[in-house]
Amino acid sequence: MSRKKRKSDSSAENLQIPNAFGALDALANLPTGPEGALPVSTVKIPTRGQKNTNRGRVDIVRQTAHRGGKAVTVAKNFIGIGLAEKQQLAKMIQKACGVGGTVKDGCIEIQGDKRDEMKRILTEAGFKPVFAGG
Repeated sequence: MSRKKRKSDSSAENLQIPNAFGALDALANLPTGPEGALPVSTVKIPTRGQKNTNRGRVDIVRQTAHRGGKAVTVAKNFIGIGLAEKQQLAKMIQKACGVGGTVKDGCIEIQGDKRDEMKRILTEAGFKPVFAGG
């Protein structure tokens, strides 16, 4: 009950596609633009593909509560980044500090009092880390 499709009689030899840009060759002698045009240096250059240096504030806190007296450094209040990037940042901080850590509830937790090292790495990643708490 299916219908058979008809093959068209046109062959590749009979098809000629017109050159859509052929008319542009005649426009090669156009002037550069009006005299009052903006110079190239004042035009804003897009920043796509460049590193973002203003990714927002991140709080760095040292906690000991409910951890058996052990100190833990916590970075929280990340805005606009996903879990995968947080895990990548946590791994970088762990390697730089030589300690363990994890990502829990959207916060990066690093074992020990490593606030200075954490601040340096987060600054390199484009965040503005701030020491919060006592």
